[in-house]
Amino acid sequence: MNYIEERPWGKFEILSDEEYTKVKKITVNPGGVLSYQFHHNRSELWVIVKGEAVVKLNDIEYTKTYGQTISIAACDKHNIRNEQETDLVFIEVQTGGYFGEDDIVRIEDKYGRDK
Repeated sequence: MNYIEERPWGKFEILSDEEYTKVKKITVNPGGVLSYQFHHNRSELWVIVKGEAVVKLNDIEYTKTYGQTISIAACDKHNIRNEQETDLVFIEVQTGGYFGEDDIVRIEDKYGRDK
């Protein structure tokens, strides 16, 4: 069984955790929003597989739907939110030198988590 972690906005499931990449399936509940954040040590590629996402990347917002992608370079500020009434699901492929959750630098967080 893959590792699943609940978050205030939904949950993530680790599909693959290798030395060279980490792959997650991320589910964002209706009304959920991930913190506006960046990472020093990794880049991410997001693929929307269910629902509609509003992605904020370096202060610019984009709407993404099924099959669309967004590429996030290391140190790019980013978040994703679900304004729909059904779950948003996307696949996150991380590349870089380190994939730990402690490489999240939060700028803003709806749920009051540490920055």
